[in-house]
Amino acid sequence: MSKRAGAGIGVAVVLLVALGACIYATSWDNMNDEPTSIPYNGTDGMNAESNTNDDGTLKTNSLNYGVFEAYGPLLIVLALLMFGAMVGGICVAREEVENDDTD
Repeated sequence: MSKRAGAGIGVAVVLLVALGACIYATSWDNMNDEPTSIPYNGTDGMNAESNTNDDGTLKTNSLNYGVFEAYGPLLIVLALLMFGAMVGGICVAREEVENDDTD
């Protein structure tokens, strides 16, 4: 195994461990076994004030809270995974261009 393949396997293992840790750290208590409706808190247009409590904290039924507060660690790992996929796609495309001998 080359150093490059070993480094790739090492990065993959670290990413899987981080993904497992994020899944373990995320609270899944509010997940239902069957589909439910999305709670709607009656926002009026683009008014961001309706998504916050009087003390400035996010309401727990707002979309911002549901995505970024409840599942923030998972989003970070998925963003890293997508970034790695883009970089990998660029590397594969460059290798195909370098090895192209159709001329």
